[in-house]
Amino acid sequence: MAKISIIGGGSWGIALAVLLHKNGHEVAVWSALEKEIAMLQEDHEHKMLPGVKLPEDMLFTIDEKEAVEGRDLLVMAVASSYTRATSHRLSPFVAAGQKILNVAKGIEEHTLMTLSEIIEEEVPQADVAVMSGPSHAEEVGRGVPTTIVVGAKSKATAEYIQNLFMSESFRVYVSPDILGMELGGALKNVVALAAGIADGLGYGDNTKAALITRGITEIARLGTAMGGKFETFCGLTGIGDLIVTCASMHSRNRRAGILIGQGKSCDEAMAEVKMVVEGVHSARAAMELAGKYHVQLPIIEQVNQILFEGKSAAQAVKELMLRDKKIEVSDIPWPGES
Repeated sequence: MAKISIIGGGSWGIALAVLLHKNGHEVAVWSALEKEIAMLQEDHEHKMLPGVKLPEDMLFTIDEKEAVEGRDLLVMAVASSYTRATSHRLSPFVAAGQKILNVAKGIEEHTLMTLSEIIEEEVPQADVAVMSGPSHAEEVGRGVPTTIVVGAKSKATAEYIQNLFMSESFRVYVSPDILGMELGGALKNVVALAAGIADGLGYGDNTKAALITRGITEIARLGTAMGGKFETFCGLTGIGDLIVTCASMHSRNRRAGILIGQGKSCDEAMAEVKMVVEGVHSARAAMELAGKYHVQLPIIEQVNQILFEGKSAAQAVKELMLRDKKIEVSDIPWPGES
């Protein structure tokens, strides 16, 4: 049995807390929000996960020291925009070599850093790993079969975390490609906004399939330019995560996109979804990275123009369809050509 703290009392953190408790571990949940902790203590249920009951022996706390000291693993499950502040807040209590597993997805807008890079900067003494893949909290909390990937700098750390999470309903693979995993997880949210916008416009399956396949091409193009491995973008944390986020109504990014496609502004859509829409925060960062690494991201570029420049969604789709003619896969030779 391991002692594990979930850092963040949102639906994803709570779903993982339930999973880990069922696996026989001692689980605590920390949140900076007193009202959130009070709700969990009183109701033993998260309002975003109705019917998923929390065990009586699970600890809920707002005390950083209590949540961190003596724990075998800290699971960082706060929204990406709070990763730096939360890491800084916990750092004084983190021991040398203590393991922190980041399970959020995003890119910090002003630094263009991934979330694991932020944690390493704020908590340099920690052993930082990441977990990503197609995994909606609503399904993980109910024990729906799910497959995911843990990335770490050492195989030993990855396999240690793999063993903590593995169950009959939660299969865990390991990978050394932390960067590729994080880029896939962050950028798919931007493409999911595009998929939702297409749904809001009333387009169909043909459009969705095009956005998913051309979207993963853009993600892999940028990701490999930055040093991620192409195979990662073909796997669970790339195309797998992109498919589930573009197709499911559990996806807050897709739901926000639907509202934007129906004519609402970005701010109106986020207010209606009532949850952090990570793709909005990652969209600008993606375009800055595209400029830095000299790659083209036409879908992500149009999403940015819809979100921040007032372009109509219908016009954005028209411009995507009327781009210059291209070959789909540029490195496949024609017969007779060398």
